This record gives sequence, structure tokens and C-alpha cells, in this order.
Amino acid sequence: MTDTTGTAATARPGDTPAAADADERQTASKPRKNGLYRGVSDELAELMKTGWADTELRDLAPLEQAPYAAKRRAALSARFPGERLVIPAGNLRTRSNDTEYPFRASTEYVHLTGDQTQDAVLHFEPRAAGGHDVTAYLLPRSDRENGEFWLDGQGELWVGRRHSLGEAERLLGIACRDVRAFAEELAALPAAPTRVVRGHDAGVEAAVAELPSRAEGDAAPERDAELKVFLSELRLVKDDWELGQLQNAVDSTVRGFEDVVRVLDRAVATSERYIEGTFNLRARVEGNDVGYGTIAASGPNACTLHWVRNDGPVRPGDLLLLDAGVETTTLYTADVTRTLPVSGTFTAVQRRVYDAVFDAQEAGIAAVRPGAPYRAFHDAAQRVLAERLVEWGLLDGPVERVLELGLQRRYTLHGTGHMLGLDVHDCAVARTETYVDGELLPGMVLTVEPGLYFQPDDLTVPEELRGIGVRIEDDVVVTADGCRVMSDGLPRRAEDVERWMAGLR
Repeated sequence: MTDTTGTAATARPGDTPAAADADERQTASKPRKNGLYRGVSDELAELMKTGWADTELRDLAPLEQAPYAAKRRAALSARFPGERLVIPAGNLRTRSNDTEYPFRASTEYVHLTGDQTQDAVLHFEPRAAGGHDVTAYLLPRSDRENGEFWLDGQGELWVGRRHSLGEAERLLGIACRDVRAFAEELAALPAAPTRVVRGHDAGVEAAVAELPSRAEGDAAPERDAELKVFLSELRLVKDDWELGQLQNAVDSTVRGFEDVVRVLDRAVATSERYIEGTFNLRARVEGNDVGYGTIAASGPNACTLHWVRNDGPVRPGDLLLLDAGVETTTLYTADVTRTLPVSGTFTAVQRRVYDAVFDAQEAGIAAVRPGAPYRAFHDAAQRVLAERLVEWGLLDGPVERVLELGLQRRYTLHGTGHMLGLDVHDCAVARTETYVDGELLPGMVLTVEPGLYFQPDDLTVPEELRGIGVRIEDDVVVTADGCRVMSDGLPRRAEDVERWMAGLR
């Protein structure tokens, strides 16, 4: 990574334009500590201002998701009439010293705009006649006059071109303004009840906190929480465009699993990291990234639910639990798990555990249908696992007693699934009565992922079971008359898994 020549700071939403300009003038030519250049001569500064072609993009069509995002904004406007709403995209986060993590815009902001740029803010201003004026506050293209485009570490020549505000308006179908003016323009607006999505941009939250409507004693935290809850519930049912994105994510994930099976011999020669890297390559080539940290857990590591160290050995005779998902360029993620015999064939003991989990998943998927309680698929899968655990003598029956007391959880550990979408655990702050205590509706997408985990040090199970962890997970969409397994491109039945692996290897 090359060393930036200066430290001109890109203004944040909390800065006024005047303050931002002064800050940029002061720092645009200031060398960073231990930088190789001492400064910028006047001649060089003038040279860098001139001789650049006009690169404005004037023939841009709206983003494919723009009309869908507009419908979501309309639903949000209708829910909070007469109120000001502020939804930030978030800022870069430092990874180490002056390097940052790759930016990922907040889910709420992306869902309402289709935009993914850092430091942005979506602003709903209530109109007296009803409805809202909606504005996206964005960073415009890097300034060529003050040197930002080549001196700032976030300037165009360092990290790439940003869209101009005019380009952004054509893409998003929203009025766009310079985010560096946001705090000043917000402060000048008439008083109105104001809600903000917290946790993404401290500067935006500080600007909102200065408004009269956010005075001490106002129920601001509760009001803000209501906004976030509504936005979470707005994602419970996916529209047709979202379902297409999720299917794209799943299809890429299927190919990623195929990639892994083809190179299992190389993972045996190295470690779980080879599996992780192989899948992640597919995610970066066909999507934005992985939707969450890839779990490549071989042998007893499969008994650790979120094993993301991926530094263990891959041994023939062991099982590999691979839990991974490709995130599309539009940020929708798949979430699929397969438990595979490294050697290509299950042992008798592994097959017994695997078949129990498969049967539990079959029962869970069969329970996914419109109008069914959300919990039905979990209850159906857990019952099958409890029956097997009692049958094997690991738990004392009857099964009803086991389920009532939750005794099966020693070996099943987690819930049988969750909502899926822009977040791998989507809609997480929705109200309990609309999520886990609600009912399934067409367009909901969820995972069905039962598992059995026999810890290596668990003396309550026979030695032959210790260190075996099995999970099978698929992405399922609720349809008008039942459900569809979106990830059915990957085999699930044990004999089909063995045949599939043999064909790829």
C-alpha cells in the first residue's frame, strides 16, 4: 500500500461548509508525519488543477432497485407522518493505524436507497401538506480546486471516483445534496419531531441531538428505537427484486461449495484456511464479498458453532462443516451449510448422526408454509432430534418431557433458523410478535438449519460420537402454497452428497 502525500481530511456531516473549506485549505498540502514529501509547491498545486477532461456521466439509467426502494420510502413516510427522519449510511472504521476496513453501508440506508457510499445520510423532511421531501446527502466528487482529489487519503486518485451529485440523482431517483452541509441545513429547519437510526454515524447523531425537539426529557431513545424496529420489519417480506438477488447469492454459493469439494485434497495438505480462501475467491469474483465470516470447521472444530479461526487440520475420515454465503454486489447474502465427509464417504457412525439431522431438516422444511406459526419449523425439527436422542439413550424420555425442559439443547444448541436478506440475521430488531411469535407470509426468506454437536469432552455420549458436529442449512422462501428451497442445487441426502462429491473429484 502506498503512502499518502498529505492528510487533507474529508469533511464529515457535522462540519459546516465554511469549517470544512478552512480545514481543507489548512491541511491540503500538510505532509503526513514521516511522509517523503515535505509539502506542495504553489506551482505543483496550480499544475494539478488544470488539464483534466470532463468525465461527468450524463447517460446513466436509474438503478434496477430504484423503484423498489421508492416504495419502501413511501411506506416509511406513511408510517411517520409529520416527523423528520434521518438514516445514515455510516463511516469508515479503522482497522489499524491509517488503514480501514472495507466499507459496508448500513442495512437500513441501503434498503431505502440502493446506494452504498460512506458518510451518506438519507433525510425525510415532513411537508405541511403531508408526506415528506426526501433528500440523499452524499459526498460529491473530490474537489479539483483545493487538491482534495490527489492529496486526501480518501480522494479520487487514492480510492477511486465518487459519483457527482447529478449522477447520483439519476441513479437513485432522489434529490441529492452535499453531505458536508447537512448539519448546518438541519439546524436551520423548523422544529419537528425527529428520529434518527443510531449506531452508524456519531457525527449525524450529534447534529440531531442539537435540535430543539431532542431536548433533555424528550423520549428520543425510545422514538429512535421505534424507527429502527419499523425499518427492520419493513424487510420481513421480500419483494420480487429482492428474491432475485437472494437467488443470485444462493446460486453463487452453490458454485462456491463445488469449488471447495474440488480442492479438498489441497486442504488436507494445508488447513481449513484453504477451504475458506477457496470459497471466498468465488464470493469476491461473483459478488461483493462473503456475507459473514466463513465457517470451515473440520473434525471436532465443527462442534464450535461459529468457528471462524479456520486454522485447524483437515483429515481424511473426519467431517467438514462448511457454513458460508456469497454476498451479492447489492449486499444480499446467502447462508448455506453442508457437512461433508473429507474422504468422500460417511462412516457408519457419521451417517447415523447425519441422517438424524437430515430427517430433522426435512420435517422443518415441510412445516414452512404461509399462515404457519414462525416457530413451527423449529419445533418440528427439534422434535425429530429429541426423538433420536431418546432412542439412542442419550436422554431419558418421554420426548414430550425432553422438549418441555429443553434437554435436547445440550446437543442441538441453537435455534433452527432465522430470517435472511441484506443481513445474514435479517430483521433482527423486529418486534417478537411480528417475528418469532408471528406467522409466515409469502415472500419471507428464512434458513432451516438443524444440527447435532457432540463435544470432544462430553462424557455423556459414547466415545465414538465425541467430536462429531453436523449441521445442514438451506435457504427457503415462503410461497403462496408452501415453500421453495432456494439452495436445492446442493444435495442434502447422505448418498446424494457422496455421489456429488465423487463426481466433482
